[in-house]
Amino acid sequence: MPQASTAGRKARAAQTRAALVDAARGLFSDRGYLNTKITDITAAAGRSTGSFYEHFAGKDELLQALLAEMEGAIDARMVGLEHPRDHDLTDRDQLRDHIGVAWTVMRQNRPVALALFQAMVADDPGTGRAWRDLREQTATIREHLEYLAERGHRLPGDPELIAVAMGAMLVTLNYAVLTPPGGGEDDQHVVDTLTDLLLHGLTGPASRPADGT
Repeated sequence: MPQASTAGRKARAAQTRAALVDAARGLFSDRGYLNTKITDITAAAGRSTGSFYEHFAGKDELLQALLAEMEGAIDARMVGLEHPRDHDLTDRDQLRDHIGVAWTVMRQNRPVALALFQAMVADDPGTGRAWRDLREQTATIREHLEYLAERGHRLPGDPELIAVAMGAMLVTLNYAVLTPPGGGEDDQHVVDTLTDLLLHGLTGPASRPADGT
């Protein structure tokens, strides 16, 4: 009996946590992260405020749980795909693959991505949170850029700074681009545009004809 009782409590706790996470995801989508209160989340989940603090220290910790889910989605998309450090981001297809995966996951998890963006920009700039978050999120890109630099490819700047700039472009564009039917751009068009923009930045200016035209 004690074991059954313990199992029952664990199951109820898991259900409560899932309800809180689901409610937060929906509210972040409808209202935004900054406009959502903990009491809004518990009301939408049909749970008490006390139950919230049994699972999360605050709204930011809940957001980190949603981030972990989104990162899990990225990992799931990469299963079975080789991802060596020596990817050549000056190759359009390889660069597009990286941008496409990041963009697709952000669009499929847009409430979470938007909440992360809002939380990041709302924080005091002096904390360095924005830099730390973007640096962590673009670690793989930085490694690929470092590989290019080691091969003697002349990059437009430090690999870490370039990777963070690429990440900032992606998350800001995801925040700005609306989703249908309210408007927005076709995802494949966005990915192709970003690919060509970043590709020319990484490969350098195109050569000009002798007459300079």
